[in-house]
Amino acid sequence: MNQPTPGAESHKRHSLGDPIVLTLSIGFIVAFLGLSFYDINLVAGAISTSFSWTALVFGSYFQLLLLLTFFIAMGIAVTPAAKAKIGNLDAPEMSTFKWLSIILCTLLAGGGVFFAAGEPISHFLVTPPAFDTEPGTPDAVAGALAQAFTHWGFIGWAVLGSLSAIVLAHAHYVKGQPLQPRTLLYPLLGERLLRGPLGGIIDACCVIAVVAGTVGPIGFLATQVSFGLHEVFDIPNNYTSKLIILAVLGTMYVLSAVSGVHKGMQILSRFNVFLALAVGAVIFIFGPTLFLFNSYFAGMGTYISDFFPMATMTAETAPAWWMQWWTIFFFAWFIGFGPLVAIFVARISRGRSIREMIIAVAILAPIATTVWFTLLGGSGIYYQMTGVFDLTEPLSNFQFDVATLAVAQSLPGGSIMTMAILLLTTIFVATTGDSMSYAIAVVGAGHDDPSAVMRAFWGIAMAIMAGVLLHMGSGQIAALQQFIVVTAIPVSFILLPSLWDGPKAAYAMAREQGIIDR
Repeated sequence: MNQPTPGAESHKRHSLGDPIVLTLSIGFIVAFLGLSFYDINLVAGAISTSFSWTALVFGSYFQLLLLLTFFIAMGIAVTPAAKAKIGNLDAPEMSTFKWLSIILCTLLAGGGVFFAAGEPISHFLVTPPAFDTEPGTPDAVAGALAQAFTHWGFIGWAVLGSLSAIVLAHAHYVKGQPLQPRTLLYPLLGERLLRGPLGGIIDACCVIAVVAGTVGPIGFLATQVSFGLHEVFDIPNNYTSKLIILAVLGTMYVLSAVSGVHKGMQILSRFNVFLALAVGAVIFIFGPTLFLFNSYFAGMGTYISDFFPMATMTAETAPAWWMQWWTIFFFAWFIGFGPLVAIFVARISRGRSIREMIIAVAILAPIATTVWFTLLGGSGIYYQMTGVFDLTEPLSNFQFDVATLAVAQSLPGGSIMTMAILLLTTIFVATTGDSMSYAIAVVGAGHDDPSAVMRAFWGIAMAIMAGVLLHMGSGQIAALQQFIVVTAIPVSFILLPSLWDGPKAAYAMAREQGIIDR
């Protein structure tokens, strides 16, 4: 049973959670929108400058943090301590398929929606710095896929739910400490952190990072679906259409978040996995099957053989602009989501062993991601090579929504596949919206059963923010998405102690459960 949590009474007095977290988080949303209305160029320029500075100064540190997290997690996974169960349960709360479905759909959304088609084609058209192949040729295919695998593979996923999830699970389910990011720093800063305002500031930093990272996909999805409906059904691609799409999406994920982990979230995730399997099967069977099969193995082989050169490139060995807009952007994005996704992973993994959790998040999910990137991105490369379309200009302007629609319309089934992929991406974003609404509510409450009001509040707030930013133009959504790179600075220091506290927590759980003696 959980022990009373320091500050638990104060949480009960506020229906929307910790007042410091609420004030700072809502204050950020209001300030960002207000300043954008006042001078949109000022805000975009300030974020762009901060974004470039962060990538230059902290880029190598972010890379090292991800690498160390992955390898330390793998080290824990092969020890006897990894047999310890999460959350003081002998059996899992949900089936393996449901559990993996929620993990995949929650965490793959950003990549699956926006980058799976466009990023591999981009690297095919402009050779990444780690390779010297001629762009746009068959020799460039393996390197293009491998570079995308690096950004969305093992080390990015590991920071989302391995070491930090172990620390949080032990602290909350065994010690009764709050299920909040501040708990990751408890071994370092002690009891005053749980009770004082500093804990609220730490939690707010993580909430702001997730809001910045979640509102972006929500807004971009409305743009992408509106564009797709215009292309297929000639429905006007205007602000009204985008608002209607936002309203449908927001209603979907708010209802899912309110219904909880065992209802709406499971239903959406399972449906999307079945739909993804169906879409993937059609692409593989009726698309360029042999090309996709060969490209995946070539890309995975290059990813493994050139893992360290790609993962450790710096602005000294690669163009600064390339590192800023590719590797550092994605790695910082994973870091920004890290604490809140770890909270969510710890919650849904009760009854699972530490080994199961690490393998699911840091091995199985990345492999599924690389397959998805190959199906969409590999098909795109094939159609680019064979002259079905030319995405050189849109991708040079980072128009990934154009790439996704171009690939979808070129696939067998044309309009049907386009609609299937649009539905798939909508539910991917919905599963991120519901899980992050839930996770933010958990942070405010400090436990794993926040009120339905809290869950709905945060879901609605992010949808409204996306709607307002869309009215200003997609540039402000892009600026907000860049802001997560800046927020990754404080969040990375919150995650840092997990490098040594993760193994300690794993061994403590194993000793408490009688798995090891010391």
